[in-house]
This record gives sequence, C-alpha cells and structure tokens, in this order.
Amino acid sequence: MSIALATSAAFLFTACGGSSDGAGANDEAGEPLIVYTNSDSEGRGEWLQAEAEAEGFDIEIVGAGGADATNKLIAERNNPIADVVFGLNNVYYEQLKSEDVLEPYTPAWSGEVDETLADPDDDKAYWPLVQQAIVLTYNEDAVSEAPEDWPDLWTDDRYSDRYERASSMAGATTQLVMAGILSRYQDENGDLGVSDEGWQQIEQYFQNGVPAEKDVDLFARFAEGDVDLGQMPSSSIPGREEAYDVTAGVVSPEVGVPYAVEQVAVVRGSDNQDTAKEFIDWFGSGDVQGRWAAEFDALPVNEVALEQAPPEVIEFNEQFTRQDIDYGFVQENLDSWVEKIELEYMP
Repeated sequence: MSIALATSAAFLFTACGGSSDGAGANDEAGEPLIVYTNSDSEGRGEWLQAEAEAEGFDIEIVGAGGADATNKLIAERNNPIADVVFGLNNVYYEQLKSEDVLEPYTPAWSGEVDETLADPDDDKAYWPLVQQAIVLTYNEDAVSEAPEDWPDLWTDDRYSDRYERASSMAGATTQLVMAGILSRYQDENGDLGVSDEGWQQIEQYFQNGVPAEKDVDLFARFAEGDVDLGQMPSSSIPGREEAYDVTAGVVSPEVGVPYAVEQVAVVRGSDNQDTAKEFIDWFGSGDVQGRWAAEFDALPVNEVALEQAPPEVIEFNEQFTRQDIDYGFVQENLDSWVEKIELEYMP
C-alpha cells in the first residue's frame, strides 16, 4: 500500500478500558482518549492499556503500520478522531507536521531527553520516546559467514534466494531500510534525487530475495529453514530468539545503520487536548518509559528511564554506528520513492 496513494486503512482496535474516576479520566469529553500507534504489537498495546487504566486514563488504542497511520491522520485532519499519536519515526512526524496535523506541546519530561532527537523547530510538535536500530539480522546456525552490508545480499551468490525481502512498502521498518540504501546514492540530477546505480541496488534487492509472507514472522521462517536473513528492529530480536529457539546475529555495516526514533505528539483539533497532554506527561515519564524498556527490551531516550533499561539492551546497541542520513531529503522524496518501488520493482 503506497504512502503516496493510501488514504485509509483497516485499523485493529484493541480492548477499550472502562470509565475511571482517577485524575487522568477523560472528563472534558466523556469519551475515551484515542491513541493511534504503530507500536502496539508483541503485547505493547495490552500492557499500555492496563497501565493507563491503572493510572486513571480511559484509552482506546488504534494500531496500524506507520504509513497507514500517517495517511489516516492526514485524511482526518479536518475532523480528527485521534487525540494522541506515538511510535512513528521522524519522517512520518515531519509529514504530519507539514500537513498541520500536530499541536505543539512541551511535555513535563522534556528536560530529561536529548532535544536534538525531537522536532527540530523551536515550537516543537513531537518529542522522542525510544530509539532502536533497524538491522539486517540472520540465523547464526544457517549462515557460516555473515554479510558485511546490505548490498552483499544481492551481489554475493551465497545469499541469493536466502534473504527475506519486503513484499509491502507500508511498514516503517521497510521504508527506513530503503531510505538507508537510497540515501547512499543521492544525486541531484538523478531520478527522484537518486543515481541510476542507487535504483539498480533496489532492483537487485527485489530480484534476488524471497518475498515476505503476510502474518509469518521472519524468525519462524528462520526456524523452518525457509530463509536465513532479513530486516528487523533491534528491540524485537531478543524476544524472537527465545520464542523460536533461534540464535540471531546482526550485521553492523561500516556506513552505519538507520535508527528509528519513536516519537509522541498531540493531535491538533482533538476533543481531549488537556487529557492528551496529561497522558503524554505520564507515558513519557522516566518511570513509565523505564518499565516499558524493561518489559520490551527497548532503548529509551529518557535519561531517567535508561537506569531501568536492561544492561544487555544498552550493550547490544553500542555495537552499531548511526548512519548519517539526510532525513529532510528522505521526507521530501519518500512518497515518490515508495510509489516508484511499488510500480517498477515489486513483482
């Protein structure tokens, strides 16, 4: 589904907490706080639902992929349904900001995070929660010699037809992988700002990989021997290793890896503005983000929360170099890149 063309998506509604008499109850509208996110999988939505309800918030979580959530928020901007959006990365938030979807707000915990990871404008509309590397991972039991970088997958015969490639461009992780590759070939005279060599890399990526299967986890395919390598956010790897009894390796290219910095923001024009701000103050706090990090192997941005993050998560992320990506260039071209990839390169 193209970020450029899709304007609506089927959204999964998780269970809605009942009315509460706590300090965070939605008295101003008498309705639940609607929270859009692409970060509700692997038990995150259920955990947040329970923790928020215990704090006195009546919330309804609406989960979807990053591109789908972004397009839905833009489509609803004149009659917003959501009150809060979290989990999307900077590229999506910049798109939302350019479409006047977000309400600037400075959370109570703003002094506990690195402001350079937040909205670059002085009147900040979004703030960071967690960050994670987007990596090429592999089954150590099946790969005797790991690749050094993404292009090895389609230039080295050892990996041909053994890596999982994307079968949809709707996901935030896939789009960051594509951005990480295409940004290496930036060319102002090239098609959509990318040289011919860059587009050849994308063509070969799709030609030599095995398509991802809907609702089939990459690590399940590792366990079955269907594929040996594929993309994954770093925080998702430990849980999958345990669930599928697979030992995973990760590739750390010299050029670095893309990082997804998940953000949070208030939706402009929502009916629950005050409660939305209270929710963000609570959810992004050091205590809550620390417990979130401990529960889901996340790397929080909040300095207070880092004290509760699992040491192995911090150590794991220290092996990666952050790829130097011009996200302004990416945001300017991403819609067109996605459309071109879907029309020209995806079988």
